[in-house]
Amino acid sequence: MNIVILAAGMGKRMNSALPKVLHPLAGRPLLSHVIETARSLQPTRLVVVIGHGAEKVREAVAAPDVQFAVQEQQLGTGHAVQQALPLVDPSVPTLVLYGDVPLTRASTLKRLVDAAENGRYGVLTVTLDNPTGYGRIVRDANGAVQKIVEQKDASADERKIAEINTGIITTPTEQLSSWLASLRNDNAQGEFYLTDVVERALEAGVEIVTAQPDEEWETLGVNSKQQLAELERVHQRNVANDLLVAGVTLLDPARIDVRGTLECGRDVSIDVNCVFEGRVTLADNVTVGPNCVIRDAVIGAGTRIDAFTHIEGGTTGANVVLGPYARLRPGAKLGDEAHVGNFVEVKNAVLGHGSKANHLSYVGDSDVGARVNIGAGTITCNYDGANKHRTVIEDDVFVGSDTQLVAPVHIGRGTTIAAGTTVWKDVGEGELVMNGKTQVSRRDYVRPTKKKA
Repeated sequence: MNIVILAAGMGKRMNSALPKVLHPLAGRPLLSHVIETARSLQPTRLVVVIGHGAEKVREAVAAPDVQFAVQEQQLGTGHAVQQALPLVDPSVPTLVLYGDVPLTRASTLKRLVDAAENGRYGVLTVTLDNPTGYGRIVRDANGAVQKIVEQKDASADERKIAEINTGIITTPTEQLSSWLASLRNDNAQGEFYLTDVVERALEAGVEIVTAQPDEEWETLGVNSKQQLAELERVHQRNVANDLLVAGVTLLDPARIDVRGTLECGRDVSIDVNCVFEGRVTLADNVTVGPNCVIRDAVIGAGTRIDAFTHIEGGTTGANVVLGPYARLRPGAKLGDEAHVGNFVEVKNAVLGHGSKANHLSYVGDSDVGARVNIGAGTITCNYDGANKHRTVIEDDVFVGSDTQLVAPVHIGRGTTIAAGTTVWKDVGEGELVMNGKTQVSRRDYVRPTKKKA
């Protein structure tokens, strides 16, 4: 089977310079969703027809298994498919999809393809309460499809028909070239309609069959930001339902956004307004507090993520405590039972088993051993203005508050660093490190007062 995806349209109603098929749904371009579904059907050839913003579209979805045909002028869906014909295999059927219809299930497409076996022409249809704006499926007295008529060309009686054409079809490929070549554009929109191929197929004695999706939203397309927002909610509702079925506790299924893949173990709980991006894995018994953003992360079993925590590219062991208001950046790796507390940022650093940075600290480009205490206000000074350098803190080190560790520096096992110390030289094991300080008190000090105007 060939699959041709039509993605050449401008999308004027989007009011955007971005090609319509590149607008994101769940964090990925609309077209990427369609390509992913197409791949699941294992096509012989996969062709995307591009036109408006062709180079941007090509760059966004280019892959070894994707070929591109260019529709220089957007003259209708029939004309668009015509551009793809030189790239398809004429010996197998062709399934036509649309780059702005992102939520069609593979099972629905498989049902259509199976119905159209043995040289039949298949049309995916859906029955709507309000079919206004869509092409109608016109059948004869026996229920056989006679033609598809567009809204602008339909008679008053035809407009009463509730069964509409979704545009998704599967067709014998060998005959398609001659059928498309015979299309005319003497219609209300002056375009070459792919829907008119139905009549050519009937004239050639080809049986027309139809199939319908399980859900109406599978056939909905995007022509405006309003429709895009509506489909985003449909998609997120579907994701939430899948999570609930899998046993995940969602405090409010209407307030979760998954913009990628989210894999959850048993007894995972997710509070409201959380966003998951990229590939995220939450192991058994993970709890995620409200208003967290987690991207490309692996979270170990029993970990507690408190409110407003941001994680990007981090991994944790088991029984870690994060937040509230913690931030893990790329390269952050936390061992079992580590704590990263409020307003602590960890980047490209390892925290060993049981180590803690509970308040107002930055740990970057560092290797921190086990059972290390990092006091409030501690900063690893890892950047000299040109290059990054690493800090190494061995096991059982106690770092007092308001400490600066100027990399590259190595702190030996069991060392204690007094509060307010700047460390710029390596320290051996078990030492006490402090900077010399003198405290001065003045009994006669008078605090300044504000001058009156």
